[in-house]
Amino acid sequence: MNKQKPVAIWLLICCVLVFAMIVVGGVTRLTDSGLSIVEWQPIVGTMPPITENDWEVLLEKYRSTPQYQKINKGMSIDEFKGIFWWEYFHRLLGRLIGLVFFIPFVCFLIQKRIDRPLGVKLTGIFILGGLQGFMGWYMVMSGLVNDPHVSQYRLTAHLGLAIVIFAAMFWVALGILSPKANNSTDEKIRSLYKFSAGLTGLIFIMILSGGFVAGIRAGFAYNTFPLMNGHFIPPEIFMLEPWYRNFFANMAAVQFNHRLIAWILAFLVPLFWFKSKKYNLSGTTRMACNFFLIMLVIQIGLGISTLLYVVPIPLAASHQGGAVLLFTAALWVSHQLRLTENA
Repeated sequence: MNKQKPVAIWLLICCVLVFAMIVVGGVTRLTDSGLSIVEWQPIVGTMPPITENDWEVLLEKYRSTPQYQKINKGMSIDEFKGIFWWEYFHRLLGRLIGLVFFIPFVCFLIQKRIDRPLGVKLTGIFILGGLQGFMGWYMVMSGLVNDPHVSQYRLTAHLGLAIVIFAAMFWVALGILSPKANNSTDEKIRSLYKFSAGLTGLIFIMILSGGFVAGIRAGFAYNTFPLMNGHFIPPEIFMLEPWYRNFFANMAAVQFNHRLIAWILAFLVPLFWFKSKKYNLSGTTRMACNFFLIMLVIQIGLGISTLLYVVPIPLAASHQGGAVLLFTAALWVSHQLRLTENA
């Protein structure tokens, strides 16, 4: 038995927790809950409010924020609880992930299940996790000043770093579970691997573009499909100056870019799948290719539905979770083909 297999299982469990963290983070964003906790207390903040006085203290702190003064003025304690709990569980899940990662990591080191190369990779992932906690607070800080909304740049960086951490853990786990190559030097398989790697990168970019869509609430505009209020390219796409600001702050441009990447993937992923059918791939690799195509169809369906129904929370959260699963499928395919390629 591979003595590192428990390490791979542990990493996959961490991946599930990060997936949940991303989905809960999406709901936190959709419910405008992210600014309900105005302090960053990694240790003390673990304890939830219990007494009515605890709630009064927290609400009083929230009353000093621009979000309360400009959007939620007069909010009752019960209404405040509705947004507080989402942000609280989001932060609590982050702390749980830290513990679930760190404690088994130390135990596996003591048991000598982790060699030096793997230890370096896992240490890097742990450092990224710590950076993610800081990035989350850095994002929240942007909404505690004059503007009652967090910066779309910081939000996207926070989301992107979560995806990087997820990808790193998933890739390392796959490397442990499937360490051997299939002894193939077929140049066509090598080309297929490069194709899948490119698609993986494009999906990552699409997820980042989704961060900007969420950050400026662009999903609440242009709620028609396939055209954007009667236009394939909306006339407002370059209304901001300087021109490059449109890619990050213009609802028309941000949503158009997100749609455009989806259209490109809708063409390229089926093309990749048809190309893969030409080769005698292993059963696991074939399963990964099929899952990749299925997840693309599901994700596009979720995206269109979220748009047409004007971003209902269940659909929007499912769309965000679907993006992670599509990215997971792309990583899985790439890893399988990389094994085949690296003889």
